[in-house]
Amino acid sequence: MLEITDSNFQAVLAEGKPVVIDLWAPWCGPCRMMGPVIDELAEEYEGRILVGKMNVDDNDEVPAQFNVMNIPTILFFKNGQLVNRHVGAARKADMQPLFDALL
Repeated sequence: MLEITDSNFQAVLAEGKPVVIDLWAPWCGPCRMMGPVIDELAEEYEGRILVGKMNVDDNDEVPAQFNVMNIPTILFFKNGQLVNRHVGAARKADMQPLFDALL
């Protein structure tokens, strides 16, 4: 799983692939529930979508830039632009269409 930070965020977007970022924190119960879902989707979309996680305890610039108020928040980027977001825990079946929409 790609670790995304405030310092490498722009470089990740610049790679040109669709990007999904899971904003989370280790103390967040719903974030821990989402972890395996995001991991599974990252494997399934490997090579087509860059999937990474950003710990909001260690990074505050990107969450502030996108007005992230609650975690987990999943941000979806296409062509370097934010195109969608999902807030809160969700089942894999609910997340899959959001990933498909990036392709």
